Amino acid sequence: MAKEWYVLRVQAGREETVQESLRKKVHLAGLDEYVPTVLVPTERVSEMRGGKKRYKERKLYPGYIIVEMDLTDDVWYLIKETAGIGDFVGSFQKPIPLSPPEVEKILNTLKGKEESPEVKIDLAPGDSVKIKEGPFENFDGVVDETFPAKGTVRVIVTIFGRATPVDLEYWQVEKL
Repeated sequence: MAKEWYVLRVQAGREETVQESLRKKVHLAGLDEYVPTVLVPTERVSEMRGGKKRYKERKLYPGYIIVEMDLTDDVWYLIKETAGIGDFVGSFQKPIPLSPPEVEKILNTLKGKEESPEVKIDLAPGDSVKIKEGPFENFDGVVDETFPAKGTVRVIVTIFGRATPVDLEYWQVEKL
């Protein structure tokens, strides 16, 4: 039987602990060839705190881990008996593996995030903001558009009675 990818429900916030526990149990049972990969899909995002840019790992699917395995009876019972694992995602009787396009999408997302972290911007179009730094300091405006890839925000500011779009770094504005 070929190895396929399955999704397991786990206790939220304990994904890494359950991942390590499962890896250890698989190794001790000698089933490494049946369960080669256990993943907690994460992405690297940057955020500004205290005027400094910091990078942080964020889980793509909180409460879930993804496992590549050959689902034999031994593997099934080992997974069911591992503390912290709820059950398989899918049918009640028989787990449904991820389709190849779904697996490819998840793995490509993981590879892509390693190369370029995306900025987490907690603003949405229509939010009222105050500019706290730069030439338009202390001006109020409304968010028109956000650009997470660039880490910028377009704000509509009224200057001399005229609405003017201004592109700013996301850390130069704060929500009102």
